[in-house]
This record gives sequence, C-alpha cells and structure tokens, in this order.
Amino acid sequence: MAGERQPGGIGVDRSEGFGERLLGVLLDRAHEMPPHLIAPLVAEEVGRIGGRDLSILLQDYEQLLLVPLPGRRLTVGDPEPVEDSPAGQAFLHRKSVEVPEDGSVRMYLPLLDGSDQIGVMVVTLDSVDDDDRRLLRRLAGLVADMIVTKDAYTDLFFQARRRAPMNVAAEIQWSLLPPLSMAVPQVEVAGILEPAYDVAGDSFDYALNDDILHVAMIDAMGHGLDAATMATVAIGAYRHTRRANTDLSQVYAFMDRAINEQFGPDHFVTAQMMHLNIATGHLQWVNAGHPAPLLIRDRAVAGRLDSPTTLPVGFGGEQPQVSERMLQPGDRLLCFTDGLIEEHQTGGEEFGEEQLIKCANRTARAHTAVRAVVRALSHDLKRERGGVTSDDATMLLIEWRGGDADHLATLEQADQG
Repeated sequence: MAGERQPGGIGVDRSEGFGERLLGVLLDRAHEMPPHLIAPLVAEEVGRIGGRDLSILLQDYEQLLLVPLPGRRLTVGDPEPVEDSPAGQAFLHRKSVEVPEDGSVRMYLPLLDGSDQIGVMVVTLDSVDDDDRRLLRRLAGLVADMIVTKDAYTDLFFQARRRAPMNVAAEIQWSLLPPLSMAVPQVEVAGILEPAYDVAGDSFDYALNDDILHVAMIDAMGHGLDAATMATVAIGAYRHTRRANTDLSQVYAFMDRAINEQFGPDHFVTAQMMHLNIATGHLQWVNAGHPAPLLIRDRAVAGRLDSPTTLPVGFGGEQPQVSERMLQPGDRLLCFTDGLIEEHQTGGEEFGEEQLIKCANRTARAHTAVRAVVRALSHDLKRERGGVTSDDATMLLIEWRGGDADHLATLEQADQG
C-alpha cells in the first residue's frame, strides 16, 4: 500500500519538495499569525513562484460585489461585480479563471473554506503551467482557511465586506448564521438574507451530522433588537435540541417553551424544521406557521411542500405532525420567509407566491449552480418588488443529489485530484 514502509528497511520518500515547502511555511505559521500579517506572508509565498500584484477579494454582505481586502503588499483596486467579471466567474463557479494580459496571465482563484465561497485570490504571472495551477489552487485553499479562522477574533474582514452602515440587529443576525453555503457530493445548501444591513428577525441554520442534514428557517415577529433577540433564542434552542438528537416534534416543543418563557404569550416565531437523509433522499419536516417550501424539479417549480401546520413557536401549539416525502436526485427545495411574498407598495397588492414562482422558474433556467441560483433569484425578486425590502426576506435553497462521498476518504482517489 502506498505510504507504508517497504521490506528491508526501505521506506517511502518523505523528503520535502518545493511545493510542500511553499505551503508548509503557511501551515507552520498559521496558528500564531496575526490577521494583518496574512497578506504580507501570502504575497511573499506567491512571489516565490513568480507571482505579483496580489489581491484578495471578499464577498460583500449584499452579495453584489467582491471587495478588495486592504493590507500591506496587497494590490487594492476597485470592487469587482459578482456578475460579469472574471473574479465573479471564479467565485460563483468555484473554478479558477485565467485572463491573458499583455504578455502575462491574471489568475482568479476561488477562496473556498470547505465549500463555502469566501472570495477570490487574484495574482499575475508571466506564464502559467500545471504546477503553478496546482500550487496556487492549494495556496488559495490555505488562505481561505486562515481568513475564516482569524475572522473569529478580528474585525478586519468584516470591515472590508461591509459596504454600508449596519444596524445592531443585523450584526447580531450575521454573527448567528452558519456559512452561507455548504456542499458535499450528496447535497448542497445556499442561503441569503435581505436587507443585508437591516435584517432583524429572519435567520436560518443547518448542520450535516453523518447522513442527516438538519435545517431550520425562522422568522421572529417584529423588527429591530426585539426581533433579533427572539431569533437568537429560537436558533439557540433549536441547536440545543438538534445536538441532543431530538426528533422534530420535540424540537418544536422545546423551542416553543423557550420563546414563551423568555418573551411571554404575545411574542412568536414562525419556523420550519427539516431532516434530510442525504443517502436516501428521505425528507421529514415540521411547519410552524411558515410559508410552504417550493419543490423545484428539472429546473422548474413542480409544486409546494404543503403540510399540516401548528401554531408558531411561542404560542403553545399541539405536538406537530411530521410530514414526509422521498426526493428524486436533482430535486431542489426553496425555503423562504413571508417577506418575499408579502411585500407591497402602500395601498397596492402583495407581491405574491405566483410572482415568486415565475421568478424562480426564470432564474432556474438561466443559472445552474445552487449558490448562483439563490443569489440571482434574491436580486431578481428585489428588482421585481421595485427595489423595496421593508420586511426581512430570506431564502435557503437545498439540492439533493444522492450517491456517497466515500471516494474522498481514499488516498489514491484524492491524489488524482
């Protein structure tokens, strides 16, 4: 077997090659690296393979722009649009993009933490070969991991991503969220919140534990800090019960008691909780006064996941009925809060679910990647609503693919990548 010592005392070659030394410097220093020194070290590393004009672009909170991270030895230019730019193409499709420029090549490499898209690393080289591509791809992966790790105790990356003043409630909500996207071979998840700088009561959460994807979407009543506080308690209660392997009906009961005891009988949170077996496609869900998700099949809305509903969380509803359905590979579930369909001009009609379905069908035909679909749909819907978002409007898109990921745990397969 590869990697084992051979008979006669002859072992495998463990000498350090150029690529390992290059990446090893980052690995060795990452645990004690101050956030503001990431950029100079990466610039030095890139320079060792002839790279120059390094830029690190991070996604802004509205998901419209990729904004440059300021820092020593970084090239800081104008923000790049996510749509219709090489940086945006690399970001949305999670693939490197190479653009020839006057005898050199400008490379755009997605910054992926796991499968969450952080932004894009951009560098110029005189020429690019497969060794450069491999090293830079892996270097970009390390940079993404360092940004995510250091983000827990610095404001540098938050400040770069923020393009407008953000209220306190929105800061609470953003700190509560899991990564906006997650992908493994069997399933992919992507979400978005509006208005990015004023959101208060909407939130979502998910976790992949073995073969079960746990998902929750909530909408706390009201606006401002009261709504953000309620959402925080609701998500905290949800995570507590989820981590105790509680069934869905009991998850509802625990969340209900938590909201009622903390805020009293006049406050509530609408919610939807799901379990998806990513190996089989078996879906279970509980609806507590939330809009029914849409089922998207073959790039078109095929129907609603209608189900019995119980009272919103906090109102002391009866034990909810758990609904079930078997998905087909490629099925997508679009979960959303009522702010998307209830928006209306004063005295006018609500935007409505029918309009949402029309926009969803149009967007599904124009885009394929899950992250690109949810992002484009959110922005299309906002335009269709006249650019108005007076209430929180949140979406979460889930695609089930089936299959397994065992090949990723096999070194021979991993080496081929």
